[in-house]
Amino acid sequence: MQFQLPLSPDPLPVPIDHRQRILLLGSCFTEHIGEALSEWKFPLLQNPHGILFGPDAIARALNDYQTARVYTQSDLFFLNECWHSWQHHSRFSAMQPENTLARVNESIQETHTFLRSANWLILTLGSAFTYRLTDRASGGGLQPGDAVANCHRAAANWFQKEMLSVEQITGDLSNSIQQLRTSNPALRVMLTISPVRHIRDGVVENNRSKARLIQAVQLLEEQLPDCYYFPAYEYVIDVLRDHRYYDIDLVHPNYAATQFVLEQFSQYAFKETTRSLIEEIQALVTARKHRVQYPESQAHHQFLKTHHQKTMQLQARYPYLNLSEELSYFSGQ
Repeated sequence: MQFQLPLSPDPLPVPIDHRQRILLLGSCFTEHIGEALSEWKFPLLQNPHGILFGPDAIARALNDYQTARVYTQSDLFFLNECWHSWQHHSRFSAMQPENTLARVNESIQETHTFLRSANWLILTLGSAFTYRLTDRASGGGLQPGDAVANCHRAAANWFQKEMLSVEQITGDLSNSIQQLRTSNPALRVMLTISPVRHIRDGVVENNRSKARLIQAVQLLEEQLPDCYYFPAYEYVIDVLRDHRYYDIDLVHPNYAATQFVLEQFSQYAFKETTRSLIEEIQALVTARKHRVQYPESQAHHQFLKTHHQKTMQLQARYPYLNLSEELSYFSGQ
């Protein structure tokens, strides 16, 4: 008896391996994928503008990286004792404008350099809704009608919510990706849609939003070369299809659901030799995170010695892996 709908997308024609550099942008689900890839020792950058939910915000961020944009104080606004950027997550905000600018501009410059030799761009779209400033908002280098990436808990009457059309989504992302490829023609793109429900917009509105993202992603996949779709949304909504796979808020997929999606991602994106290497790496990472009850015991010293030797052997086989954390820990430093 079958208890799940089958979903077996064709694997990537060019699998990802540990020598390929990856830039990830998008919603909070991006960070689940990014954290796993980081733990598996892939070279990557993750959400250099912070979490971004809308495709228009992602496109603007990509344009910043391509042009190595330099933000100035006129691009910031002051609210609740902090200086913020409308295009960045609040993790960039600070009480002094020069601190906000330093964080913003350092991140953009690092990403601009990274993109020159990046192999993959992974974009996770969260919502088709955007928020535009009204005439009640002020500052930050924007005018009424301009869209923001983050509302920074400003008053609701500062914003007008709007659902982007499929044409707007497709046009914004297509233009940004093509601009990136003028300086890095070999850049491949993976698109995915977050299974996180945006119920603050309403259940019906969330479904309509996701539908527009799905259609836009299909068009991008058809129009752009080396552009692929990983069905994270469908794995949670259609394959798991049960509220027990969500946290108590019934919005965010829980640990079991996330692990299931990551397992499917591994099958989709990696060849067998890469998956085997990930298993070896994961064993060392798990050992490094092991809680030690008696750190001075002979057994623990032997544990460190054994795993240091295993790490050294793995490093010798794959010199391009960054195993510095494991080598430092197992050497007792």
